[in-house]
Amino acid sequence: MDQRSYQHMPFFPTQSEILVSSLSVIEVLSNLDKVTKDANFLAYDRNEDKGFLFNGNIKRNTFSISLVIYKADSFLPLIKGKIESTPMGSILFLSYSLFPSSAFFLGFWTIVTLCLALFFGFIASQYLYALISIAVGILNYSFAWTHFNRKIKSSQKIFHELLETNRTE
Repeated sequence: MDQRSYQHMPFFPTQSEILVSSLSVIEVLSNLDKVTKDANFLAYDRNEDKGFLFNGNIKRNTFSISLVIYKADSFLPLIKGKIESTPMGSILFLSYSLFPSSAFFLGFWTIVTLCLALFFGFIASQYLYALISIAVGILNYSFAWTHFNRKIKSSQKIFHELLETNRTE
């Protein structure tokens, strides 16, 4: 029997990476803590954001953060991480995903455009409208993946710089 490992493309945009750092777990968490504002969504003060690169929560060996932004961005990745200690430093296991609300709306509009395509194609016999609905759904989905991947790159750049320098602020 032939057993192959198949990798499937997830429906919602996600990405993961493993980083090796010469910094200890404590140093990584300390560096991250210095540039991360605790996520308190009930209190908003724009002046408190100065100097922070991330919003989120940092726990013992895990964290959940996102870049600080000043205007709405549906494709901003939520970065979830787990840190493990090694004799030479630490290993970080990172996963990037859409925020749940963004994933909901991507799924919602994908289903709506698919239902419209089915309605126009099979019930109303309006094949042009069915094709337009499919095209809009594909464009929306492609747009989401493209912009999510672009936002991951900017988040990764900042995060990687953070691991390369030992911040003493």
